[in-house]
Amino acid sequence: MASTSRDVIAGRGIHSKVKSAKLLEVLNAMEEEESNNNREEIFIAPPDNAAGEFTDEDSGDEDSQRGAHLPGSVLHASVLCEDSGTGEDNDGLELQPARKRRKAAVKPPRVWTKRDIRPDFGSWTASDPHIEDLKSQELSPVGLFELFFDEGTINFIVNETNRYAWQKNVNLSLTAQELKCVLGILILSGYISYPRRRMFWETSPDSHHHLVADAIRRDRFELIFSYLHFADNNELDASDRFAKVRPLIIRMNCNFQKHAPLEEFYSFGESMCEYFGHRGSKQLHRGKPVRLGYKIWCGTTSRGYLVWFEPSQGTLFTKPDRSLDLGGSMVIKFVDALQERGFLPYHIFFDKVFTSVKLMSILRKKGVKATGTVREYRTDRCPLKDPKELKKMKRGSFDYKVDESEEIIVCRWHDSSVVNICSNAVGIEPVRLTSRHSGAAKTRTQVHQPSLVKLYQEKVGGVGRMDQNIAKYKVKIRGMKWYSSFIGYVIDAALNNAWQLHRICCQDAQVDLLAFRRYIACVYLESNADTTSQGRRSRRLETESRFDMIGHWIIHQDKRTRCALCHSQTNTRCEKCQKGVHAKCFREYHIR
Repeated sequence: MASTSRDVIAGRGIHSKVKSAKLLEVLNAMEEEESNNNREEIFIAPPDNAAGEFTDEDSGDEDSQRGAHLPGSVLHASVLCEDSGTGEDNDGLELQPARKRRKAAVKPPRVWTKRDIRPDFGSWTASDPHIEDLKSQELSPVGLFELFFDEGTINFIVNETNRYAWQKNVNLSLTAQELKCVLGILILSGYISYPRRRMFWETSPDSHHHLVADAIRRDRFELIFSYLHFADNNELDASDRFAKVRPLIIRMNCNFQKHAPLEEFYSFGESMCEYFGHRGSKQLHRGKPVRLGYKIWCGTTSRGYLVWFEPSQGTLFTKPDRSLDLGGSMVIKFVDALQERGFLPYHIFFDKVFTSVKLMSILRKKGVKATGTVREYRTDRCPLKDPKELKKMKRGSFDYKVDESEEIIVCRWHDSSVVNICSNAVGIEPVRLTSRHSGAAKTRTQVHQPSLVKLYQEKVGGVGRMDQNIAKYKVKIRGMKWYSSFIGYVIDAALNNAWQLHRICCQDAQVDLLAFRRYIACVYLESNADTTSQGRRSRRLETESRFDMIGHWIIHQDKRTRCALCHSQTNTRCEKCQKGVHAKCFREYHIR
Protein backbone atom coordinates (compact mmCIF):
# COMPACT_ATOMS: atom_id res chain seq x y z
CA MET A 1 0.00 0.00 0.00
CA ALA A 2 1.18 3.53 -0.67
CA SER A 3 2.20 5.35 2.47
CA THR A 4 0.65 8.56 1.24
CA SER A 5 -2.76 7.04 0.83
CA ARG A 6 -5.77 8.23 2.75
CA ASP A 7 -8.01 5.34 3.58
CA VAL A 8 -11.63 5.55 4.55
CA ILE A 9 -13.69 2.73 5.84
CA ALA A 10 -17.28 3.79 6.48
CA GLY A 11 -20.89 2.71 5.89
CA ARG A 12 -22.58 2.89 2.48
CA GLY A 13 -21.45 5.21 -0.36
CA ILE A 14 -21.45 8.91 0.57
CA HIS A 15 -18.91 10.38 -1.89
CA SER A 16 -18.70 10.63 -5.69
CA LYS A 17 -15.18 9.20 -5.84
CA VAL A 18 -15.82 6.08 -3.78
CA LYS A 19 -14.69 2.55 -4.56
CA SER A 20 -16.27 -0.16 -2.42
CA ALA A 21 -14.67 -3.38 -1.25
CA LYS A 22 -15.25 -5.99 1.38
CA LEU A 23 -13.49 -5.89 4.73
CA LEU A 24 -12.24 -9.44 4.18
CA GLU A 25 -10.53 -8.32 0.95
CA VAL A 26 -8.89 -5.41 2.76
CA LEU A 27 -7.51 -7.72 5.46
CA ASN A 28 -6.13 -10.13 2.85
CA ALA A 29 -4.47 -7.26 0.97
CA MET A 30 -2.80 -6.10 4.19
CA GLU A 31 -1.50 -9.59 4.94
CA GLU A 32 0.11 -9.79 1.46
CA GLU A 33 2.11 -6.60 2.07
CA GLU A 34 3.95 -7.82 5.16
CA SER A 35 7.15 -6.12 3.92
CA ASN A 36 5.53 -2.69 4.28
CA ASN A 37 6.63 -1.18 7.59
CA ASN A 38 3.94 1.54 7.62
CA ARG A 39 1.36 0.84 10.29
CA GLU A 40 -2.27 1.26 9.25
CA GLU A 41 -5.34 1.36 11.52
CA ILE A 42 -8.79 0.48 10.30
CA PHE A 43 -12.06 1.94 11.54
CA ILE A 44 -15.29 0.06 10.86
CA ALA A 45 -18.33 2.34 10.91
CA PRO A 46 -21.56 1.03 12.50
CA PRO A 47 -23.76 -0.96 10.09
CA ASP A 48 -27.06 0.34 8.81
CA ASN A 49 -28.86 -2.03 11.16
CA ALA A 50 -27.05 -1.04 14.35
CA ALA A 51 -29.68 -2.79 16.45
CA GLY A 52 -28.59 -6.21 15.25
CA GLU A 53 -27.86 -8.89 17.80
CA PHE A 54 -24.14 -9.05 17.03
CA THR A 55 -23.62 -5.42 18.09
CA ASP A 56 -24.35 -6.41 21.70
CA GLU A 57 -21.62 -9.03 21.78
CA ASP A 58 -18.19 -8.42 23.20
CA SER A 59 -15.33 -8.52 20.67
CA GLY A 60 -13.02 -10.23 23.17
CA ASP A 61 -9.29 -9.76 23.31
CA GLU A 62 -8.34 -7.93 20.11
CA ASP A 63 -4.71 -9.06 20.28
CA SER A 64 -5.63 -12.76 20.14
CA GLN A 65 -8.36 -12.58 17.47
CA ARG A 66 -7.74 -13.00 13.75
CA GLY A 67 -9.79 -11.63 10.88
CA ALA A 68 -11.29 -14.99 10.03
CA HIS A 69 -12.86 -15.13 13.48
CA LEU A 70 -14.89 -11.95 13.00
CA PRO A 71 -18.65 -12.29 12.37
CA GLY A 72 -19.59 -12.79 8.73
CA SER A 73 -21.77 -9.66 8.76
CA VAL A 74 -18.64 -7.63 9.58
CA LEU A 75 -16.24 -9.44 7.20
CA HIS A 76 -18.55 -8.90 4.22
CA ALA A 77 -19.46 -5.31 5.11
CA SER A 78 -18.81 -2.68 2.44
CA VAL A 79 -15.60 -0.66 2.69
CA LEU A 80 -15.44 2.82 1.18
CA CYS A 81 -12.23 3.97 -0.47
CA GLU A 82 -11.68 7.60 -1.37
CA ASP A 83 -9.01 9.29 -3.52
CA SER A 84 -6.24 10.81 -1.45
CA GLY A 85 -6.35 14.13 -3.24
CA THR A 86 -2.61 14.05 -3.98
CA GLY A 87 -3.04 13.65 -7.76
CA GLU A 88 -1.69 10.07 -7.78
CA ASP A 89 -3.42 7.17 -9.42
CA ASN A 90 -5.16 5.20 -6.71
CA ASP A 91 -6.37 2.11 -8.52
CA GLY A 92 -5.79 -0.13 -5.56
CA LEU A 93 -7.41 -0.06 -2.14
CA GLU A 94 -6.44 2.98 -0.15
CA LEU A 95 -7.27 3.12 3.54
CA GLN A 96 -7.39 6.25 5.66
CA PRO A 97 -5.77 5.89 9.10
CA ALA A 98 -8.39 6.33 11.77
CA ARG A 99 -7.91 8.67 14.68
CA LYS A 100 -5.88 6.84 17.27
CA ARG A 101 -7.56 6.34 20.61
CA ARG A 102 -5.63 6.97 23.75
CA LYS A 103 -4.99 3.77 25.57
CA ALA A 104 -5.98 3.81 29.21
CA ALA A 105 -3.07 3.50 31.58
CA VAL A 106 -2.78 -0.08 32.76
CA LYS A 107 -2.78 -0.11 36.54
CA PRO A 108 -0.65 -2.74 38.24
CA PRO A 109 -2.62 -5.51 39.95
CA ARG A 110 -3.26 -5.15 43.65
CA VAL A 111 -1.01 -7.08 46.01
CA TRP A 112 -3.09 -8.84 48.69
CA THR A 113 -1.45 -9.95 51.93
CA LYS A 114 -2.75 -12.00 54.87
CA ARG A 115 -2.50 -9.50 57.72
CA ASP A 116 -4.71 -7.04 59.59
CA ILE A 117 -5.30 -3.50 58.39
CA ARG A 118 -3.22 -0.55 59.64
CA PRO A 119 -5.48 2.50 59.19
CA ASP A 120 -3.98 5.96 59.36
CA PHE A 121 -7.15 7.97 60.08
CA GLY A 122 -7.36 10.38 62.97
CA SER A 123 -9.68 9.74 65.92
CA TRP A 124 -13.04 11.49 66.25
CA THR A 125 -12.77 14.51 68.54
CA ALA A 126 -15.34 16.93 67.05
CA SER A 127 -18.06 18.49 69.20
CA ASP A 128 -21.42 19.84 68.05
CA PRO A 129 -22.11 23.39 69.29
CA HIS A 130 -25.28 23.63 67.19
CA ILE A 131 -27.01 20.84 69.11
CA GLU A 132 -25.98 22.47 72.38
CA ASP A 133 -27.59 25.69 71.16
CA LEU A 134 -30.81 23.84 70.30
CA LYS A 135 -30.86 22.30 73.78
CA SER A 136 -30.58 25.73 75.38
CA GLN A 137 -33.53 27.05 73.31
CA GLU A 138 -35.87 24.28 74.54
CA LEU A 139 -37.82 24.26 71.30
CA SER A 140 -41.29 22.75 71.15
CA PRO A 141 -42.22 20.15 68.48
CA VAL A 142 -43.57 22.94 66.27
CA GLY A 143 -40.35 24.93 66.70
CA LEU A 144 -38.28 21.87 65.73
CA PHE A 145 -40.44 21.16 62.66
CA GLU A 146 -40.12 24.79 61.56
CA LEU A 147 -36.34 24.45 61.50
CA PHE A 148 -36.97 22.69 58.18
CA PHE A 149 -40.23 24.21 56.96
CA ASP A 150 -39.06 27.63 58.04
CA GLU A 151 -40.52 31.00 57.12
CA GLY A 152 -38.40 31.25 53.97
CA THR A 153 -39.59 27.84 52.73
CA ILE A 154 -43.24 28.59 53.53
CA ASN A 155 -43.11 31.94 51.71
CA PHE A 156 -41.35 30.31 48.76
CA ILE A 157 -44.13 27.70 48.39
CA VAL A 158 -46.80 30.40 48.73
CA ASN A 159 -45.20 32.54 46.01
CA GLU A 160 -44.69 29.64 43.57
CA THR A 161 -48.25 28.37 44.14
CA ASN A 162 -49.74 31.81 43.54
CA ARG A 163 -47.56 32.22 40.42
CA TYR A 164 -48.73 28.89 39.02
CA ALA A 165 -52.40 29.73 39.72
CA TRP A 166 -51.95 33.13 38.05
CA GLN A 167 -50.48 31.39 34.97
CA LYS A 168 -53.69 29.33 34.88
CA ASN A 169 -55.80 32.53 35.14
CA VAL A 170 -56.85 31.78 38.72
CA ASN A 171 -56.60 34.37 41.49
CA LEU A 172 -55.70 32.03 44.37
CA SER A 173 -54.28 34.58 46.87
CA LEU A 174 -52.81 31.86 49.07
CA THR A 175 -51.41 32.99 52.44
CA ALA A 176 -48.85 31.42 54.75
CA GLN A 177 -51.60 30.86 57.32
CA GLU A 178 -53.66 28.82 54.86
CA LEU A 179 -50.64 26.83 53.73
CA LYS A 180 -49.96 25.82 57.34
CA CYS A 181 -53.55 24.62 57.60
CA VAL A 182 -52.99 22.46 54.51
CA LEU A 183 -49.78 21.08 56.03
CA GLY A 184 -51.65 20.35 59.27
CA ILE A 185 -54.30 18.33 57.39
CA LEU A 186 -51.63 16.39 55.48
CA ILE A 187 -49.84 15.54 58.75
CA LEU A 188 -53.12 14.55 60.41
CA SER A 189 -53.95 12.20 57.52
CA GLY A 190 -50.96 10.08 58.59
CA TYR A 191 -52.72 8.84 61.72
CA ILE A 192 -56.39 9.58 60.86
CA SER A 193 -57.26 8.52 57.34
CA TYR A 194 -60.53 8.19 55.46
CA PRO A 195 -61.24 6.40 52.18
CA ARG A 196 -62.02 9.82 50.70
CA ARG A 197 -60.45 13.00 52.01
CA ARG A 198 -63.73 14.93 51.66
CA MET A 199 -65.13 12.88 54.53
CA PHE A 200 -63.20 15.14 56.93
CA TRP A 201 -65.78 17.88 56.21
CA GLU A 202 -68.92 15.73 56.06
CA THR A 203 -71.59 16.49 58.66
CA SER A 204 -72.23 12.79 59.20
CA PRO A 205 -71.45 11.91 62.83
CA ASP A 206 -69.35 8.90 61.90
CA SER A 207 -66.84 10.87 59.84
CA HIS A 208 -66.99 14.58 60.67
CA HIS A 209 -63.71 15.95 62.01
CA HIS A 210 -64.35 19.34 63.58
CA LEU A 211 -60.64 20.22 63.89
CA VAL A 212 -60.26 20.07 60.11
CA ALA A 213 -63.69 21.48 59.28
CA ASP A 214 -63.20 24.48 61.57
CA ALA A 215 -59.70 25.24 60.26
CA ILE A 216 -60.39 25.60 56.52
CA ARG A 217 -63.29 25.08 54.15
CA ARG A 218 -63.35 21.97 52.04
CA ASP A 219 -63.46 23.68 48.63
CA ARG A 220 -60.69 26.07 49.65
CA PHE A 221 -58.47 23.15 50.66
CA GLU A 222 -59.17 21.34 47.38
CA LEU A 223 -58.35 24.46 45.37
CA ILE A 224 -55.08 25.12 47.21
CA PHE A 225 -54.01 21.48 47.03
CA SER A 226 -54.68 21.28 43.30
CA TYR A 227 -52.45 24.32 42.59
CA LEU A 228 -49.66 23.49 45.04
CA HIS A 229 -46.43 24.20 43.15
CA PHE A 230 -42.70 24.44 43.84
CA ALA A 231 -41.00 25.78 40.70
CA ASP A 232 -41.50 28.28 37.90
CA ASN A 233 -42.64 26.39 34.81
CA ASN A 234 -40.83 28.90 32.58
CA GLU A 235 -37.43 28.01 34.09
CA LEU A 236 -37.52 24.22 34.23
CA ASP A 237 -34.44 22.18 33.35
CA ALA A 238 -35.37 19.75 30.59
CA SER A 239 -32.58 17.36 31.61
CA ASP A 240 -33.97 16.99 35.16
CA ARG A 241 -36.94 14.67 35.63
CA PHE A 242 -37.58 16.21 39.06
CA ALA A 243 -37.29 19.83 37.90
CA LYS A 244 -40.73 20.71 39.28
CA VAL A 245 -39.63 19.88 42.82
CA ARG A 246 -35.90 20.64 42.47
CA PRO A 247 -36.05 24.02 44.34
CA LEU A 248 -37.78 22.29 47.26
CA ILE A 249 -35.18 19.48 47.26
CA ILE A 250 -32.37 22.05 47.39
CA ARG A 251 -34.00 23.97 50.24
CA MET A 252 -34.76 20.87 52.29
CA ASN A 253 -31.27 19.45 51.79
CA CYS A 254 -29.83 22.76 52.96
CA ASN A 255 -32.02 22.81 56.10
CA PHE A 256 -31.43 19.11 56.84
CA GLN A 257 -27.65 19.56 56.68
CA LYS A 258 -27.72 22.84 58.62
CA HIS A 259 -29.41 21.29 61.65
CA ALA A 260 -28.03 17.72 61.38
CA PRO A 261 -26.31 16.29 64.47
CA LEU A 262 -22.56 16.20 63.89
CA GLU A 263 -21.71 12.51 64.33
CA GLU A 264 -18.98 10.13 63.29
CA PHE A 265 -21.16 7.32 61.89
CA TYR A 266 -23.50 7.65 58.92
CA SER A 267 -25.47 5.23 56.75
CA PHE A 268 -26.13 5.44 53.03
CA GLY A 269 -28.78 3.49 51.20
CA GLU A 270 -31.96 3.45 49.14
CA SER A 271 -35.41 4.53 50.24
CA MET A 272 -38.68 4.22 48.32
CA CYS A 273 -41.45 6.80 47.91
CA GLU A 274 -44.67 5.02 47.05
CA TYR A 275 -46.11 5.93 43.64
CA PHE A 276 -48.39 3.99 41.27
CA GLY A 277 -48.92 6.50 38.45
CA HIS A 278 -47.57 6.62 34.92
CA ARG A 279 -44.48 8.72 35.59
CA GLY A 280 -41.40 7.22 33.94
CA SER A 281 -39.12 7.70 36.97
CA LYS A 282 -40.84 5.08 39.11
CA GLN A 283 -39.00 1.82 39.76
CA LEU A 284 -39.77 -1.65 41.03
CA HIS A 285 -37.66 -2.65 44.03
CA ARG A 286 -38.37 -6.16 45.29
CA GLY A 287 -36.22 -5.86 48.41
CA LYS A 288 -38.11 -2.96 50.01
CA PRO A 289 -41.42 -2.76 51.94
CA VAL A 290 -42.52 -0.20 49.32
CA ARG A 291 -41.87 -2.05 46.07
CA LEU A 292 -43.13 0.41 43.46
CA GLY A 293 -42.36 4.11 43.41
CA TYR A 294 -39.52 6.61 43.28
CA LYS A 295 -36.14 5.38 44.48
CA ILE A 296 -34.38 7.95 46.63
CA TRP A 297 -30.70 7.90 47.57
CA CYS A 298 -30.46 8.74 51.28
CA GLY A 299 -27.64 9.55 53.68
CA THR A 300 -28.62 9.36 57.34
CA THR A 301 -27.11 9.28 60.80
CA SER A 302 -27.00 5.93 62.57
CA ARG A 303 -30.23 6.88 64.41
CA GLY A 304 -32.12 7.70 61.22
CA TYR A 305 -31.85 11.49 60.83
CA LEU A 306 -31.98 12.25 57.08
CA VAL A 307 -28.96 14.42 56.22
CA TRP A 308 -29.06 14.33 52.41
CA PHE A 309 -31.35 12.88 49.76
CA GLU A 310 -31.60 12.78 45.97
CA PRO A 311 -34.31 11.08 43.88
CA SER A 312 -32.90 8.54 41.45
CA GLN A 313 -33.20 9.28 37.73
CA GLY A 314 -31.09 6.43 36.36
CA THR A 315 -27.90 6.71 34.35
CA LEU A 316 -29.77 8.39 31.47
CA PHE A 317 -30.14 11.62 33.44
CA THR A 318 -27.39 11.14 36.05
CA LYS A 319 -23.88 10.49 34.78
CA PRO A 320 -21.63 8.45 37.11
CA ASP A 321 -18.28 9.96 38.07
CA ARG A 322 -14.73 8.68 38.62
CA SER A 323 -15.22 5.37 36.79
CA LEU A 324 -17.79 4.35 39.43
CA ASP A 325 -21.31 3.09 38.95
CA LEU A 326 -24.33 5.25 39.76
CA GLY A 327 -24.60 4.08 43.38
CA GLY A 328 -20.93 4.78 44.08
CA SER A 329 -21.26 8.25 42.53
CA MET A 330 -24.17 9.03 44.88
CA VAL A 331 -22.02 8.01 47.87
CA ILE A 332 -19.37 10.51 46.72
CA LYS A 333 -22.00 13.27 46.46
CA PHE A 334 -23.18 12.52 50.00
CA VAL A 335 -19.61 12.66 51.30
CA ASP A 336 -19.08 16.00 49.54
CA ALA A 337 -22.20 17.33 51.29
CA LEU A 338 -20.89 16.10 54.66
CA GLN A 339 -17.51 17.71 54.12
CA GLU A 340 -19.13 21.12 53.65
CA ARG A 341 -19.32 21.14 57.47
CA GLY A 342 -15.65 20.28 57.77
CA PHE A 343 -13.12 17.70 56.65
CA LEU A 344 -13.59 15.30 59.53
CA PRO A 345 -12.96 11.52 59.71
CA TYR A 346 -16.57 10.52 59.05
CA HIS A 347 -17.36 6.80 58.86
CA ILE A 348 -19.90 5.79 56.18
CA PHE A 349 -21.68 2.41 56.12
CA PHE A 350 -23.49 0.99 53.07
CA ASP A 351 -24.46 -2.36 51.59
CA LYS A 352 -23.32 -4.37 48.59
CA VAL A 353 -25.28 -2.22 46.14
CA PHE A 354 -22.63 0.50 46.54
CA THR A 355 -19.45 -1.14 47.85
CA SER A 356 -16.38 -1.71 45.69
CA VAL A 357 -12.64 -1.62 46.31
CA LYS A 358 -12.47 1.34 43.90
CA LEU A 359 -14.97 3.31 46.01
CA MET A 360 -13.06 2.49 49.19
CA SER A 361 -9.90 3.82 47.59
CA ILE A 362 -11.53 7.11 46.57
CA LEU A 363 -13.05 7.64 50.03
CA ARG A 364 -9.71 6.91 51.69
CA LYS A 365 -8.08 9.64 49.60
CA LYS A 366 -10.85 12.01 50.77
CA GLY A 367 -10.06 11.18 54.40
CA VAL A 368 -13.37 9.35 54.94
CA LYS A 369 -13.73 5.94 56.57
CA ALA A 370 -16.05 3.41 54.95
CA THR A 371 -17.29 -0.12 55.60
CA GLY A 372 -19.76 -2.20 53.62
CA THR A 373 -20.72 -5.62 52.36
CA VAL A 374 -19.38 -6.28 48.88
CA ARG A 375 -20.11 -8.58 45.98
CA GLU A 376 -17.34 -10.99 45.04
CA TYR A 377 -16.77 -9.56 41.55
CA ARG A 378 -16.07 -6.11 43.07
CA THR A 379 -13.20 -7.24 45.29
CA ASP A 380 -10.53 -6.72 42.61
CA ARG A 381 -9.72 -10.46 42.56
CA CYS A 382 -8.90 -10.67 46.24
CA PRO A 383 -7.71 -14.29 46.73
CA LEU A 384 -9.95 -15.45 49.58
CA LYS A 385 -11.11 -18.96 50.37
CA ASP A 386 -13.83 -20.25 48.11
CA PRO A 387 -17.33 -19.80 49.61
CA LYS A 388 -18.13 -23.48 49.15
CA GLU A 389 -15.00 -24.42 51.08
CA LEU A 390 -15.75 -21.89 53.82
CA LYS A 391 -19.28 -23.26 54.25
CA LYS A 392 -17.83 -26.65 55.14
CA MET A 393 -15.86 -25.08 57.99
CA LYS A 394 -17.15 -24.25 61.44
CA ARG A 395 -19.62 -21.38 61.71
CA GLY A 396 -17.76 -18.18 62.56
CA SER A 397 -14.74 -19.07 60.39
CA PHE A 398 -13.36 -16.29 58.22
CA ASP A 399 -10.61 -15.40 55.79
CA TYR A 400 -9.20 -11.97 55.01
CA LYS A 401 -6.59 -10.14 52.94
CA VAL A 402 -5.28 -6.56 52.88
CA ASP A 403 -4.21 -4.51 49.89
CA GLU A 404 -0.62 -3.50 50.61
CA SER A 405 -0.68 -0.17 48.78
CA GLU A 406 -3.94 1.36 50.04
CA GLU A 407 -4.72 -0.46 53.31
CA ILE A 408 -8.11 -1.84 52.20
CA ILE A 409 -9.25 -5.08 53.79
CA VAL A 410 -11.65 -7.67 52.40
CA CYS A 411 -13.04 -10.26 54.81
CA ARG A 412 -15.16 -13.33 54.04
CA TRP A 413 -17.09 -14.53 57.11
CA HIS A 414 -19.18 -17.67 57.49
CA ASP A 415 -22.41 -16.95 59.38
CA SER A 416 -25.76 -18.46 58.36
CA SER A 417 -24.41 -17.73 54.88
CA VAL A 418 -21.07 -16.48 53.56
CA VAL A 419 -20.72 -12.68 53.74
CA ASN A 420 -18.05 -10.47 52.15
CA ILE A 421 -17.20 -7.20 53.94
CA CYS A 422 -14.78 -4.51 52.78
CA SER A 423 -13.38 -1.61 54.80
CA ASN A 424 -10.67 1.03 54.66
CA ALA A 425 -10.74 1.80 58.39
CA VAL A 426 -11.68 -1.24 60.54
CA GLY A 427 -9.84 -4.55 60.71
CA ILE A 428 -10.25 -8.02 62.13
CA GLU A 429 -9.03 -7.49 65.66
CA PRO A 430 -10.35 -7.74 68.24
CA VAL A 431 -12.28 -10.90 67.34
CA ARG A 432 -15.20 -11.35 69.74
CA LEU A 433 -17.73 -14.04 70.48
CA THR A 434 -21.32 -13.31 69.55
CA SER A 435 -24.54 -15.22 70.13
CA ARG A 436 -26.20 -16.53 66.95
CA HIS A 437 -29.35 -18.59 66.50
CA SER A 438 -28.84 -22.14 65.19
CA GLY A 439 -31.81 -23.32 63.14
CA ALA A 440 -30.81 -26.98 63.17
CA ALA A 441 -30.23 -27.23 66.92
CA LYS A 442 -32.91 -24.60 67.73
CA THR A 443 -30.55 -23.01 70.25
CA ARG A 444 -28.20 -20.07 70.37
CA THR A 445 -24.51 -20.72 69.89
CA GLN A 446 -21.36 -18.63 70.36
CA VAL A 447 -19.42 -17.88 67.15
CA HIS A 448 -16.37 -15.75 66.41
CA GLN A 449 -17.07 -12.37 64.84
CA PRO A 450 -14.42 -10.01 63.39
CA SER A 451 -14.43 -6.40 64.55
CA LEU A 452 -15.47 -4.89 61.20
CA VAL A 453 -18.49 -7.22 61.01
CA LYS A 454 -19.65 -6.23 64.50
CA LEU A 455 -19.32 -2.48 63.82
CA TYR A 456 -21.09 -2.82 60.48
CA GLN A 457 -24.08 -4.59 62.02
CA GLU A 458 -24.37 -1.93 64.73
CA LYS A 459 -24.20 1.18 62.53
CA VAL A 460 -25.58 0.32 59.10
CA GLY A 461 -29.32 0.56 59.83
CA GLY A 462 -29.85 4.33 59.72
CA VAL A 463 -31.81 4.38 56.45
CA GLY A 464 -33.94 1.45 57.59
CA ARG A 465 -34.82 3.25 60.84
CA MET A 466 -35.85 6.34 58.90
CA ASP A 467 -38.02 4.22 56.56
CA GLN A 468 -39.64 2.58 59.57
CA ASN A 469 -40.50 5.93 61.17
CA ILE A 470 -41.91 7.30 57.91
CA ALA A 471 -43.99 4.18 57.20
CA LYS A 472 -45.77 4.30 60.59
CA TYR A 473 -47.76 7.50 60.01
CA LYS A 474 -46.97 8.62 56.47
CA VAL A 475 -49.09 11.24 54.72
CA LYS A 476 -51.97 9.47 52.96
CA ILE A 477 -53.62 12.31 51.03
CA ARG A 478 -52.58 12.18 47.38
CA GLY A 479 -53.33 14.51 44.50
CA MET A 480 -53.53 14.13 40.73
CA LYS A 481 -50.03 15.51 40.12
CA TRP A 482 -47.17 13.04 39.91
CA TYR A 483 -45.15 14.79 42.62
CA SER A 484 -47.88 14.84 45.29
CA SER A 485 -46.64 11.57 46.82
CA PHE A 486 -43.08 12.92 46.79
CA ILE A 487 -44.22 16.03 48.71
CA GLY A 488 -45.77 13.76 51.33
CA TYR A 489 -42.44 11.95 51.59
CA VAL A 490 -40.58 15.25 52.16
CA ILE A 491 -43.05 16.25 54.91
CA ASP A 492 -42.66 12.86 56.59
CA ALA A 493 -38.85 13.13 56.39
CA ALA A 494 -38.95 16.59 57.98
CA LEU A 495 -41.16 15.27 60.80
CA ASN A 496 -38.80 12.34 61.34
CA ASN A 497 -35.82 14.71 61.56
CA ALA A 498 -37.64 17.04 63.95
CA TRP A 499 -38.49 14.07 66.18
CA GLN A 500 -34.87 12.88 66.12
CA LEU A 501 -33.76 16.34 67.31
CA HIS A 502 -36.48 16.22 69.99
CA ARG A 503 -35.05 12.94 71.30
CA ILE A 504 -31.59 14.51 71.49
CA CYS A 505 -32.57 17.90 72.93
CA CYS A 506 -35.42 16.93 75.30
CA GLN A 507 -34.21 13.84 77.07
CA ASP A 508 -36.21 14.61 80.22
CA ALA A 509 -39.62 15.11 78.55
CA GLN A 510 -39.61 12.93 75.46
CA VAL A 511 -42.76 12.02 73.57
CA ASP A 512 -43.16 9.26 71.01
CA LEU A 513 -43.46 9.86 67.27
CA LEU A 514 -47.27 9.68 67.22
CA ALA A 515 -47.71 12.23 70.01
CA PHE A 516 -45.09 14.43 68.31
CA ARG A 517 -47.00 14.45 65.01
CA ARG A 518 -50.37 14.95 66.73
CA TYR A 519 -49.06 17.98 68.56
CA ILE A 520 -47.83 19.66 65.36
CA ALA A 521 -51.05 18.88 63.47
CA CYS A 522 -53.25 20.25 66.27
CA VAL A 523 -51.23 23.45 66.69
CA TYR A 524 -51.17 24.13 62.94
CA LEU A 525 -54.91 23.58 62.58
CA GLU A 526 -55.95 25.49 65.69
CA SER A 527 -53.58 28.45 65.56
CA ASN A 528 -53.99 29.01 61.79
CA ALA A 529 -57.74 28.38 61.54
CA ASP A 530 -59.91 30.75 59.51
CA THR A 531 -61.86 32.53 62.26
CA THR A 532 -63.72 34.87 59.89
CA SER A 533 -66.37 32.26 59.09
CA GLN A 534 -66.48 30.28 62.31
CA GLY A 535 -68.94 32.36 64.24
CA ARG A 536 -69.73 30.70 67.53
CA ARG A 537 -67.58 27.64 66.71
CA SER A 538 -64.35 29.30 67.86
CA ARG A 539 -65.42 29.33 71.52
CA ARG A 540 -66.34 25.63 71.34
CA LEU A 541 -62.98 24.81 69.72
CA GLU A 542 -61.07 26.68 72.42
CA THR A 543 -63.00 24.99 75.21
CA GLU A 544 -62.55 21.47 73.83
CA SER A 545 -58.84 21.80 73.04
CA ARG A 546 -58.02 23.39 76.42
CA PHE A 547 -58.94 20.25 78.36
CA ASP A 548 -57.96 17.52 75.88
CA MET A 549 -54.54 17.02 77.58
CA ILE A 550 -52.91 16.56 74.16
CA GLY A 551 -49.95 18.54 72.85
CA HIS A 552 -49.90 21.52 75.25
CA TRP A 553 -46.44 23.07 75.46
CA ILE A 554 -45.27 26.10 77.42
CA ILE A 555 -43.04 28.47 75.45
CA HIS A 556 -41.44 31.86 75.94
CA GLN A 557 -43.01 35.00 74.41
CA ASP A 558 -41.32 38.35 73.84
CA LYS A 559 -44.30 40.50 74.79
CA ARG A 560 -45.71 40.17 78.32
CA THR A 561 -49.43 39.38 78.56
CA ARG A 562 -51.83 38.55 81.36
CA CYS A 563 -52.06 34.98 82.63
CA ALA A 564 -55.34 33.33 81.64
CA LEU A 565 -55.65 31.86 85.15
CA CYS A 566 -54.31 34.39 87.71
CA HIS A 567 -54.44 37.47 85.38
CA SER A 568 -51.00 38.76 86.41
CA GLN A 569 -48.27 39.60 83.87
CA THR A 570 -46.37 36.67 82.33
CA ASN A 571 -43.82 36.12 79.56
CA THR A 572 -44.81 32.49 78.87
CA ARG A 573 -47.79 31.04 77.02
CA CYS A 574 -49.33 27.76 75.89
CA GLU A 575 -48.37 27.21 72.29
CA LYS A 576 -51.51 25.25 71.47
CA CYS A 577 -54.08 27.41 73.27
CA GLN A 578 -52.27 30.66 72.38
CA LYS A 579 -52.97 31.94 75.89
CA GLY A 580 -50.57 33.55 78.33
CA VAL A 581 -50.02 31.18 81.27
CA HIS A 582 -47.47 31.10 84.09
CA ALA A 583 -45.45 27.94 84.51
CA LYS A 584 -46.94 27.55 87.98
CA CYS A 585 -50.46 27.99 86.56
CA PHE A 586 -49.97 25.82 83.48
CA ARG A 587 -51.25 22.52 84.86
CA GLU A 588 -54.17 24.00 86.77
CA TYR A 589 -55.32 26.02 83.74
CA HIS A 590 -55.64 22.87 81.63
CA ILE A 591 -57.61 20.79 84.18
CA ARG A 592 -60.03 23.37 85.71
